[in-house]
Amino acid sequence: MKPSLEDTLALMRDLRSRCDWDAAQTHESLRPYLIEEAHEVDDALQAGDDARLREELGDLWLQILFHAVIAEERGAFSLHDVAEGFVTKMKGRHPHLYGDGVKEPWEKMKAKKRANLVEGLPAGLPSLHRAFRLQDRAAGVGFDWPTTEGPLSKVREELAEVEVELNAAAPDADRLSDEIGDLLFAVVNLARKAGVHPALALDRANAKFSRRFAAVEELAAQRSISVPDAGLDVLDSLWDEVKRSED
Repeated sequence: MKPSLEDTLALMRDLRSRCDWDAAQTHESLRPYLIEEAHEVDDALQAGDDARLREELGDLWLQILFHAVIAEERGAFSLHDVAEGFVTKMKGRHPHLYGDGVKEPWEKMKAKKRANLVEGLPAGLPSLHRAFRLQDRAAGVGFDWPTTEGPLSKVREELAEVEVELNAAAPDADRLSDEIGDLLFAVVNLARKAGVHPALALDRANAKFSRRFAAVEELAAQRSISVPDAGLDVLDSLWDEVKRSED
């Protein structure tokens, strides 16, 4: 018989009682590991590696067990309480499937329970995802353009303001930072409205740039060109050559 989730909970309790390192851990000491394991799961997802994903999900599950058992030891709550809260929340999110409620956008449902837009939004979220979530929440209460034309026009407007600041006789660093921030925020909103998550889109762009520049470096090596000394014109020519080879 394969191990059950209850078996993993029992194992975690046993480790806490008999392993010095496991027994010494606290919620605070485990914080970096939780973040690390979540990133490793994400890496496995990006790689499309099922075997690695299975292993990394197990490592992430370890962190969940750790925190649940530590909380249980403190008398705060148990893993079963976590499960109960999860079931209640999921059924509450789908009142049309688990009751007589009407289907309603999740953000609109949550907005009715929040005191303000930022309540419950983790401060440590990556900036790109935080911008997306802020806009998603605002859209959930009706603060949104009906089509992509609105955010596209906003991107043009913010880009023009960046150009004005760049062309100023004495550009102000703070104003320039603000204008570029506004431009980035507008691009995130355009992506959201277009149904594209900006963080995932940027991941694709990063991967494409890395792949193409590696090819540029390879071409340069084949032609005895020193990349650091080549200059923009030569590198740009190699870049165009790489792009044409991908067509």
